[in-house]
Amino acid sequence: MTGRVVVIGVGNPLRGDDGVGPATVEALRGRVPDGTVLAVSDGEPARMLDLWRGADTVIVVEALRARPARPGELHTLTAADAAVPTAGTASTHALGLGECLALAGALDQLPARLVVHAMEAADFELGARLSEAARSALPELIDRIAAAVRQAYGLNRVR
Repeated sequence: MTGRVVVIGVGNPLRGDDGVGPATVEALRGRVPDGTVLAVSDGEPARMLDLWRGADTVIVVEALRARPARPGELHTLTAADAAVPTAGTASTHALGLGECLALAGALDQLPARLVVHAMEAADFELGARLSEAARSALPELIDRIAAAVRQAYGLNRVR
């Protein structure tokens, strides 16, 4: 075990709420312990596996399409939850996180702990900014991720 913690913001900041992952990663700079890897990805499985290679804890942040949609609603999923397609939800990327996790499992490259923090999104239009719902929910999402990183380093334990 390396103790390495990686946070991956998945998405495209030029496509409205799909930019929630990258926006979260940017907001975490200076708010998480030194040594935490903060990365942005388009979600392509091989690149995701490269980003988390050697990590003990991986936190993935991304936008989620849901039906019925509740823009701004936050979800926390385990790797097992994220690997199972759920009726009415989908990743915003061609290959979703489920496919990425399946590939990682087949290659024996799953990290010891992987958690997905997802926000239900409203708008994915090219050139759009984050929706009001996403902007309103973003501070809570950032706080959740920062707390998850601290927990991964054992910094939230009661003494």
